Amino acid sequence: MELNEIHIDVLKEIGNIGAGNAATSLSQMLSKRIDMNVPEVSLLNYDDIIDSIGGAENVVVGILVGFEGEIDGIILFLLKKEFVHLILNSLMGTELKSFEDISEMEMSALSEIGNIMVSSYVNSISSLTNMKIDITVPSLNIDMSGALLDAVTAEFSEAADKVIFIREKYFCQDETVYSHMLLLPNTTSLKILLTRFGIEV
Repeated sequence: MELNEIHIDVLKEIGNIGAGNAATSLSQMLSKRIDMNVPEVSLLNYDDIIDSIGGAENVVVGILVGFEGEIDGIILFLLKKEFVHLILNSLMGTELKSFEDISEMEMSALSEIGNIMVSSYVNSISSLTNMKIDITVPSLNIDMSGALLDAVTAEFSEAADKVIFIREKYFCQDETVYSHMLLLPNTTSLKILLTRFGIEV
């Protein structure tokens, strides 16, 4: 399926609303004012994604959540060290010097934050399209971004050959942090999603 500019505009609208809701959820969780730029939304292949998140050997936190119902797919939420530090410092007052030092409690907190932010996206899609969509229990891993993406593609072979890539830039007091959201519906679900927005595919 070839996507044109109208399709991309619809996906950008989903990204805008989802990111806004995610920022609100994050602000409430951290009890801090969170501002954000308009997210960058693009349709990328896997090689381009690796480049966009700093290379295959860049170590990140990956939170994988499946969604199912009237559409099916997975979301991979990638957090760089600066974002993880902001979360853990705000919630627990801890300093993150290395991913190797993260405790079980901190891993649980990150998983919960990721789950809430991913839910914000899924709820946005559900509200915009009037579709019933449920999400699965999140799975959290810390690894090189290339390894995380390889694991995702191996697990979810039904994904379309393109990934909806959403890059968010958040501002919290004097800190600027980034997150990356990869939305991978299967090909049938992507067609359904666009059709619900009145676009013939």
